Amino acid sequence: MNMILNILIVVIALEHLYFMYFEMFAWETIGKKTFKSLPEHLFKPTKGLAANQGLYNGFLAAGLIWSLFITDSDWSANIATFFLSCVIIAGVYGAISASRKIFFVQAMPAIVALSILIIQKYL
Repeated sequence: MNMILNILIVVIALEHLYFMYFEMFAWETIGKKTFKSLPEHLFKPTKGLAANQGLYNGFLAAGLIWSLFITDSDWSANIATFFLSCVIIAGVYGAISASRKIFFVQAMPAIVALSILIIQKYL
């Protein structure tokens, strides 16, 4: 079960590194393909806002990766719990405020990972 959890954490971290990349560096190319509901003329003026959002996604990825390198199992679980919870909250908020698809792309994998972590730690 620990291997599955670690793989999920890596996948979620990689997903957020990808979000960071396209929001910070490819907002006007990949961003347009990803957020099709946003009018094309808004991408250039929102580039700075997207970059800021991308930075936060990078922090989420860094925290998740950090949790994999902590040797104390309790602290590793605590850090993973915190960052997975942040991802879930961001995904739920994104689903409510922007697109339901965000729930399935962002929040759902983190919910599965956090569920596994809780089962592994407490049961």
